[in-house]
Amino acid sequence: MTMRSHEVRHHCAVVAIVGRPNVGKSTLLNQWIGQKLSITSRKAQTTRHRITGVLSQPELQIVFVDTPGIQRKHSAALNRQLNKTALQSLADVDLALWVIEATGLTAEDRAVLDMIPPALPVIAVLNKSDRIKTDRERAAAYALGDQLAAMKRFAALVPVSAERGSQLEAVISEISKLAPEGEAMFGPDEVSDRSVRFLASEIIREKLFRLLGDELPYALTVVIDRFDEAPSLSNPARPHAEISASIVVAKASQKALVIGDKGDRIKRIGSEARHDIATLIDGSVHLELWVKVKSGWADDAAAVKAFGYQ
Repeated sequence: MTMRSHEVRHHCAVVAIVGRPNVGKSTLLNQWIGQKLSITSRKAQTTRHRITGVLSQPELQIVFVDTPGIQRKHSAALNRQLNKTALQSLADVDLALWVIEATGLTAEDRAVLDMIPPALPVIAVLNKSDRIKTDRERAAAYALGDQLAAMKRFAALVPVSAERGSQLEAVISEISKLAPEGEAMFGPDEVSDRSVRFLASEIIREKLFRLLGDELPYALTVVIDRFDEAPSLSNPARPHAEISASIVVAKASQKALVIGDKGDRIKRIGSEARHDIATLIDGSVHLELWVKVKSGWADDAAAVKAFGYQ
């Protein structure tokens, strides 16, 4: 009598990462994937698109969907579309990661949880746990755990630190318990369904968010006008990208803000973006940036759609 070998079955899960702005959703995605796919900053709704990141293991593939932070403070056309994008991302997933801060629960956190379909499995991810240091903070964290347990039957409650990369494997372990059987949706070397052209525009926008700081005009976006990639003439084994991009602002007064004194600010933005894009493609980059004004575009539904927010 021969024993049949144990058949290892593959599992695949599509997982939405949801939460209010600035709870660390994009940082979590980047940590799990091992490279920057979703840009980060201190500004609310830095993520403006549905960003897909793929984590592949021998018996498991997780397709993460990073979403814009859901907020209710602003109602311009851009904000409405970002909320719509986040909510639509919940329609075709196997489970959701509801990300909150381990230091406390807000009304905005509750509002996001209420928007998740009741039948969808939810893992509560309590980020920024590294900020809990005193006995009083620890007691508050334990009380939060009890509060969450009373609110909903979560598939799991996992405290993590996205910034330090701690406890992230514990979340993967919990996802694996819920992942349905299925073939991989992406190849083992694929990490996203987004193009390099798109990721380049996001890198430029991140530099704007980071370098403009509190002066940043919220109604700002980046459009790639030209993206040509070919083998480098000096080293054919590596690519070279020629990129021309437009930074679009909503008011004429904001154009000077982006350019800076004698062009110093836009030069620094271009230099830092060029460095990161070169790292992304593992090659060289020539980047040209232009600043254009599209009056009131963020509250114009047609313009929001034309700039790719759909």
